[in-house]
Amino acid sequence: MGVKHGRDYSDILSELTEAVGRISDGYVFFEMEPDEWQELPQESKTEVWEALAEDLFYALGNEPVIEVGSGVVIYDKETHRINILLGEEDLASVLLV
Repeated sequence: MGVKHGRDYSDILSELTEAVGRISDGYVFFEMEPDEWQELPQESKTEVWEALAEDLFYALGNEPVIEVGSGVVIYDKETHRINILLGEEDLASVLLV
């Protein structure tokens, strides 16, 4: 179903891709080992992050909190944003409207 949004989807996807890419151990979400992740070319890593961002966008409509590695991706329906947290640190917020 996805989350409700008023901004252009491609802009949201681009920002969300960048945000989840900032989670240093996000590859754990894909059950990869650190050395497997390091061996991937940067272009492949970017494609993986974009696919994850797209999946998250739709999954957050049903499950508003999803763990990605040591980070957490949260859909805040009240403020119309997706927040990416690493521990108590706010890594990024993606506005939906």
